[in-house]
Amino acid sequence: MQDINDIDMKRWKEYEDIITDSLWIFPSRDNSGAHTPEYHGNFVPQIPRQAMLRYTKRGECVLDTFAGLGTTLIEARRLGRNAVGIEINRDTASKAQKLIEREENPYNVKTKVLIGDATKPETYEELGMFQLAILHPPYWDIIKFSDIQEDISNAPTLESFLELFEKVVSLTAEHLDDGRFLVLVIGDKYQSGTWIPLGFYTMERVMKHGFNLKSIVVKNIEENRGKRGKYALWRYRALKGGYYIFKHEYVMFFEKMR
Repeated sequence: MQDINDIDMKRWKEYEDIITDSLWIFPSRDNSGAHTPEYHGNFVPQIPRQAMLRYTKRGECVLDTFAGLGTTLIEARRLGRNAVGIEINRDTASKAQKLIEREENPYNVKTKVLIGDATKPETYEELGMFQLAILHPPYWDIIKFSDIQEDISNAPTLESFLELFEKVVSLTAEHLDDGRFLVLVIGDKYQSGTWIPLGFYTMERVMKHGFNLKSIVVKNIEENRGKRGKYALWRYRALKGGYYIFKHEYVMFFEKMR
């Protein structure tokens, strides 16, 4: 594994900032620099940071197929990785690019937000090969990110959502070097009295396209916008409904088979 990162195993004790446990507890989101918490549904920058430190070398290329406001690309700049983010919403993509340009670029890497549909082959036509892929898709329809029909957060059924997600995985696999890693960040959903395990459904779709599951990390969720200041209400609902309140999401690590 040393050939896919900059870790010097002779100095392995010095890498205290790299997490190796399968439970990630972050007390707060890193909102330093160009990072912003304003985008509903963006993930914490610590996730792509850990992924890049562990599975890329400086100067390599990272692909984020659901770029949002550019969290992955901002971290890529900080760590000296080139990165491309795909974002279907033109307004979001424009704002993301402006945020990214505000971040210092000490390693003179290239970071670009590409406006396009990650489920369509033509979106990838100008792209080369990547050494890491990060996928943080919508958790189906929990949050509607746009009015764009092709936006997978607008998928009318669970099966259609999974089919669209699988198209993204298939296209990503074509542009990911063998032996390199795909990172999936996903949470589950509760609907009509039933837990819908989006994490495991999407995990199965990834594994159909030549990937081995390497690890599953469980990451804590602090109060999100929907629950902020409403803990008592959610606790009441959980007690009454016989379920448990979501306090975690999954970070799944897959290795593309050679």
